[in-house]
Amino acid sequence: MKNMRKLLVAAVLLAPVAVEAQAPRLNVPIEQFTLPNGLRVMLHRDPTVPIVASNIWYHAGSGREMPGRTGFAHLFEHIMFEGSKNVPEGKIDEWFEEAGGSPNGSTTQDRTNYMQTFSSNAMDLALFIESDRMGHLLEAMSPASVDGQRDVVKNERRQSYDNQPYGLADQLLTEEMYPSTHPYSWPVIGYMDHLSNASYDDVVSFFKRYYAPNNATLALAGNIDAKQARALAEKWFADVPRGEALQPLIAEMPRIDSERRILLEDRVQLPRLYMRWITPASYAEGDAALVALGRLLSGGKNSRLYKRLVYDMQIASDVSAYQGGGKLNSEFQIMATARPGHNLEELDRVILEEVQKVANEAPSQHELARILNQYETGFLESLESVGNKADMMNEYLFYTGTPDYFNQDLARFRNLKPADLSAAAKRWLQANARIVLSVVPQGKTELGMPNSRNVPTQDLEQSPPVRKKTT
Repeated sequence: MKNMRKLLVAAVLLAPVAVEAQAPRLNVPIEQFTLPNGLRVMLHRDPTVPIVASNIWYHAGSGREMPGRTGFAHLFEHIMFEGSKNVPEGKIDEWFEEAGGSPNGSTTQDRTNYMQTFSSNAMDLALFIESDRMGHLLEAMSPASVDGQRDVVKNERRQSYDNQPYGLADQLLTEEMYPSTHPYSWPVIGYMDHLSNASYDDVVSFFKRYYAPNNATLALAGNIDAKQARALAEKWFADVPRGEALQPLIAEMPRIDSERRILLEDRVQLPRLYMRWITPASYAEGDAALVALGRLLSGGKNSRLYKRLVYDMQIASDVSAYQGGGKLNSEFQIMATARPGHNLEELDRVILEEVQKVANEAPSQHELARILNQYETGFLESLESVGNKADMMNEYLFYTGTPDYFNQDLARFRNLKPADLSAAAKRWLQANARIVLSVVPQGKTELGMPNSRNVPTQDLEQSPPVRKKTT
């Protein structure tokens, strides 16, 4: 049945892309309400399977951190699983596993979320756990427990950044792209010295300010009864006190007025090229065209960059291009790894040629249709998961102001024209408005882009000078 459904979806999508007025509308009904303490709750009933997804967003990503105190948002992603006043340490995973679930969390520049999918008869348990760690985490937290998770995060940084091949590339690009006053100018995981120097009181203060119901949104999707779900949300969350009123995080979009080249010698076998541009925020005008442009350039073996760099010329072993979204602005990145015997200047020349081709001449309607059909297939398949729908409701609310944005989101892509991709490339991907990073094997600087500023690895192990916070 599932395979038949996918075949039917594919058959529909292989037809020419229709505009929103001709396309069938998605039906994702949502009921929402706000508790007196400010917690906004969204409910979506999907009775096709006997499971429920719980997804809570705290609008406290790394962009909310303070000078000299980075890494707190990600640190709390770990601390929140250590137990609270009425949930003993180790019981969150155990209790959710007994209900058929597996709890998880993630952190970005904009938010930290906690999600789990479980048997529909365990919603009372799930909301009890979420409310207890929202309202009573500090009563179980101690300097010793914070130190334990601090060490876990520091070890994660060592594994994912400091000791990982190419692992410091993202941090270096981030620091180079943004002025030190911008909330996106440090890595989400934070700096090692900030994690080491943070006091217990610093950590408590961060939680009190940002982990409050008026700075959170809760989505429930699956086999639920809306009346019962509302009663349970009120039962468990109504007594959690409201936190202080927070101002929206704002910052001007950075400007890159000239190409900047940097180089990092690393413990790698092959040189890798990164280039990034500042682009419009998620869901802003131009965002959808840039998402589609990323797929045009590297979405599959028939994409322009993959075909030319990897298949035809065989000078790269891989290539990717994508639009990475954010609330304040986004970033468009192209990355390619050179094959043995080739250098990054070769890759850069071909990549810029392909980007310029798109800017000068719009892709064909057939080429765009292939990209949008692939996107729409993936979009519709994602709606088969109640966990995905719960997270999308939170995402839509955060970025657009409404959780019921499914049709509008899909329409952004259905309504794209070939000229939109050309205009996006011309407007946002200019060669003189990018950061170019060469990561090369130690002692092989000649494989990188010429005239690059060499950044010593030790300069990235600790934080830059203390930064002033954007208001």
